[in-house]
Parts: sequence; C-alpha cells; structure tokens
Amino acid sequence: MESPVAMRIDKWLWAARAFKTRSIAADACDGGKVDVNGEAAKPAKQVRPGDHVEITVVGGRRILKVIALSERRGPAPEARLLYDDLTPPAPPRIRQAKPPYRAAGAGRPTKRERREIDRLRGV
Repeated sequence: MESPVAMRIDKWLWAARAFKTRSIAADACDGGKVDVNGEAAKPAKQVRPGDHVEITVVGGRRILKVIALSERRGPAPEARLLYDDLTPPAPPRIRQAKPPYRAAGAGRPTKRERREIDRLRGV
C-alpha cells in the first residue's frame, strides 16, 4: 500500500505517537498547542513530508519535521521513522551541594551552621 501524499495533523500526531489517542491530539490542535510551519493548526490541517510541526507538551516544546506519513499507528520504532526530532537538548540541570554532614542525633544546627547551610544553598 502506498503512503498518502497528505493527511490530517491529528491523525499523523497519533500515528507518530506524539499523543496517546487521536482525540487528545485533536484537543491539542483545538487548544492552540500545535503549529504547522509556524501557523496554528486545526485537527483537519493537512501535513506533508517536509513540514515542521511544533507541539507544546507538559515537558516543554517539541519540534518535529515530518519525514513520512502513515495511516496506522505502529510500534514506537516504526513511529520514529515518521519524523526527525529537531528539539534542542534541555539545558543541564544545576546540582545543589548537600548540606554538611551531621551525625544522627547531634541535635539542631547552631546559628553558625545554619548560616553555612544557607550559604551553600545560595539563600
């Protein structure tokens, strides 16, 4: 079976496993969370290979380039072949230093120790 020339964005997002169900993908389109080539997309918007799709999800913003179209939702390795992920990597997380070691049962920190802890935490 031949791949279609164009298909609905909600169906493609579902097939590419960007959303768990097609209705969730359609709701995201209606809610303004999906852009195709820089323009807000309604669920019936047609996408073609080469289009850029931007999705706002809980973890941030994903930028996908449509490579192929598929009528069916296949396994994850097959779904990854439908797009090229252009999302920039997340910035590295800043690690905070642990407070100084205190033996169990040593009581509350002194005022001096509390100030040192605050200094380490950057408060």
